[in-house]
Amino acid sequence: MTDNRPNILWYCTDQQRFDTIGALGNPHVITPTLDQLVADGVAFTHAYCQSPICTPSRSSFMTGMYPSRVHNTRNGNESFPSEPPVVTKLIAESGYDCGMVGKFHLQSAGHRTEPRIDDGFSYWKFSHAPRDDWSEGHDYAEWVRERGGDLDAMRQSDQRVPPEFHQTTWGTECAIDFISKQRTSDQPWLLNVNIYDPHPPFVPPKVYADRFDRDAMPGPHFRQSDIAHQTKLASLDFQDELKTPEQHNAKQVQAHYYAMIAQIDDQFARILDLLDQIGQRDNTVIIFTSDHGESLGDHGLMFKGCRFYEGLVRVPLIFSCPARFQRGVIGSGLVELLDLTSTLMDLCGLSCPDTMQGRSLLPVLRGEADPNHLRTSVRSEYFDALDPQFTGGTGTFGTMYRTERHKLCMYHNKNLGELYDLQEDPWEFNDLWDAADHQDIKHRLIREAFDAHVVLTTDMGSPRIAPM
Repeated sequence: MTDNRPNILWYCTDQQRFDTIGALGNPHVITPTLDQLVADGVAFTHAYCQSPICTPSRSSFMTGMYPSRVHNTRNGNESFPSEPPVVTKLIAESGYDCGMVGKFHLQSAGHRTEPRIDDGFSYWKFSHAPRDDWSEGHDYAEWVRERGGDLDAMRQSDQRVPPEFHQTTWGTECAIDFISKQRTSDQPWLLNVNIYDPHPPFVPPKVYADRFDRDAMPGPHFRQSDIAHQTKLASLDFQDELKTPEQHNAKQVQAHYYAMIAQIDDQFARILDLLDQIGQRDNTVIIFTSDHGESLGDHGLMFKGCRFYEGLVRVPLIFSCPARFQRGVIGSGLVELLDLTSTLMDLCGLSCPDTMQGRSLLPVLRGEADPNHLRTSVRSEYFDALDPQFTGGTGTFGTMYRTERHKLCMYHNKNLGELYDLQEDPWEFNDLWDAADHQDIKHRLIREAFDAHVVLTTDMGSPRIAPM
């Protein structure tokens, strides 16, 4: 294995929508670092997670398999399968020094520190959430205490947690620590930073909250007709109640959400500045993404659950390494986060095992493939993902099948479905499921979605070794 392979900085936020970057069309956010990353790299504007819920989404992109294929479809699960190996294990075995900071969440961290698996990380700094709920193994809370802070008291104060004690800042400090480690000159590294923000509760530091005026916010994508439509879907799992934007105080929530992203942008800049200072920027592939999105009041909903609206399943995905890749490319082709997994393997000079289901984006990054036409469809799954005791799950099963033009959502044990023409209706207000002039399209998409489900999610068991 050659050792001119790049370093990899893989920065993953939690619950960040796709439409939260200034350079990609949002004039209300403040994201100069991400804007520059877009200018210096390749941004995929139609990247979709494989589940709108944390654990199944993370399980998917850590293995390169759909959640149902990994058999890890829920939040709060007791354990994680021993096979297949996660991508960082394979990369570490090839000679990379791998580090993890923050939230991993392939299994439950409720009332316990998340158990380690055979993950390949030599550096592990854990913080599932910015609370002091873990008696041991919570590196972030220990960091706060070492600096004389009281995390619980700060979280309850009007000032909230100030930037100097914030989990996002802690993540940067850990990243700087890992990147600055002494290594042999030819050993590449991979760092996976997983901060908690902009996950709810939406409580940015006051200094950031004060930068965003609720009255200047555009508000959610909502029409009065959403009330009747979401009432029809009320039997499906969701973490919050159906409300109007005014009842949600949605513009204030949006302002706080954008404030959290502004802090992320500032802290992300500190890591990139370090790479510049130590001369590693040209040999480091920088990846920015998130595990899934946030409803943020769209269609009368807040948080996440069994829906597949754009704000919830479409996420940022940016690659930057100007010395190796194209610059200033914005691609509209359909992408799955599974493709990120395959791209990581390709960047490290590794062949993907047969279990991985994504497609490497390296040809696009190098200018060898069209960034606007990559896949004919993408999928996302919700299989009984929320715990009924803690987050209101009722045993809902749903799948999304999206083509370049249409999105089909089916709720399999509820006799419910949705169909949208995203070319004519990009924010999904006009459900065509029952429209007489769309029945042929609906039936075709149902067949395609079922075919994709059978082919892509069926576990065929052990490999063949003989003709019979």
